[in-house]
Amino acid sequence: MIRTAVVGGSGYTGGELLRILSVHPKVEVTMVTSREYAGKPISLIHPNLKGFFSINFTNFSLDKIGEKADVVFLGLPHGVSLNYVPKLLEIGLQVVDLSADFRLKDPSIYKYWYGIEHPYPDLLNKAVYGLPELHGDDLRGAKLIASPGCNATATILALAPAVKWGFTSNLKFVSDVKVSSSEGGAKPSEGSHHPERQNAIRPYEAEGHRHAAEAEQELSLIGKKDVKISIIPHAISSVRGAMASAHMWLDSQLEDMEIWKKLAEFYRGKKFVRIVRGGIHPYPDPKYVIGSNFADVGFAQEKRLMRLTMFSAIDNLMKGAAGQAVQSFNISRGFEEDEGLRLPPLRPA
Repeated sequence: MIRTAVVGGSGYTGGELLRILSVHPKVEVTMVTSREYAGKPISLIHPNLKGFFSINFTNFSLDKIGEKADVVFLGLPHGVSLNYVPKLLEIGLQVVDLSADFRLKDPSIYKYWYGIEHPYPDLLNKAVYGLPELHGDDLRGAKLIASPGCNATATILALAPAVKWGFTSNLKFVSDVKVSSSEGGAKPSEGSHHPERQNAIRPYEAEGHRHAAEAEQELSLIGKKDVKISIIPHAISSVRGAMASAHMWLDSQLEDMEIWKKLAEFYRGKKFVRIVRGGIHPYPDPKYVIGSNFADVGFAQEKRLMRLTMFSAIDNLMKGAAGQAVQSFNISRGFEEDEGLRLPPLRPA
């Protein structure tokens, strides 16, 4: 059994990590930290986990984690993981970081998007971007996994086949991402408070969303050319889910069957990507991935204007966060990548 610690276990992402790890056959959760709730039962904050854990939240202690854990999942805010990752690696632990602190390879980009000079540029080169559909081989044996952002994940999975197979020579894309309220975290702000969020369809960070940096980095690697992405998130009142609609203009008309074939070829053998075609709902919809680690992808082509839109639907707390982190961890350890994740989506949701 792999002894596992979850640092920052009281938030939504931490709760999802615990939900998955509670049934993971190769993992034992030995420590869960929370400064605010230290000493209190996990089920006090995550009532859905009542009966699954006998341990309480505890304060962070590097010495105790070193004694009790082999791997650490970090569910901490951006900028906070920087204080923990180097120390955890130094004492020989594997780290799966769910913040943005080690996702980008170019340290100068952190200054632009996050307003910081990255203090550990050497670790940026060692970190593996934890999107298994792109980096499955790199994840094997990885000591530091940088788990992607949810809006970046949805955007990349939507656009990757189009970039790979050169659907268009214009490598500037717009990704319209509808995002649920849980993406704002467990502690409400004035804008995310339920009375303000309910019935809203509200753009935010429309001048430039920081997950674009991840999407540009990864899609440029796929296309071997400079790719530019504008991500425009829209806050909606759903509790879970993210839906990316990524638009492009084609050089010439493509046959629908050719696009289907390229999607199938790109995602062949990828356990958690499902191609949506036809049926009563012909396009991906987050409603049908909720509670699972699946990403549903599809497309629509407006031939009159030679406009192609690629779609990707995910559960932002699963494929966009905790589920994907566990999937990457599984690959890094040589486990089946769906260990602990063999969960069909919920319906109705």
